Amino acid sequence: MSEEQGLTPYETREILFYKTENGEVRVEILLFQENLWLTQAKMAELFEVQKAAISKHLKNIFESGELSEDSVVSKMETTAADGKRYQT
Repeated sequence: MSEEQGLTPYETREILFYKTENGEVRVEILLFQENLWLTQAKMAELFEVQKAAISKHLKNIFESGELSEDSVVSKMETTAADGKRYQT
């Protein structure tokens, strides 16, 4: 998501994970128009799996018709380790 889609940079910050002193994990999420948005990388971090596993499961969900890709996917720009920006 981007400013063109009605979000300010503050609203597009990454998801933050916090661990309390007693070991509970807290997650800061992006909510936009009553929807929760996570990148594939953040889903992988949340579930402690590789991004490829998330991609595989999403592909299977879309192919099975359980969810429509058009209704749950948003193009987001991410900055890669090489400093280039990619839409994911």
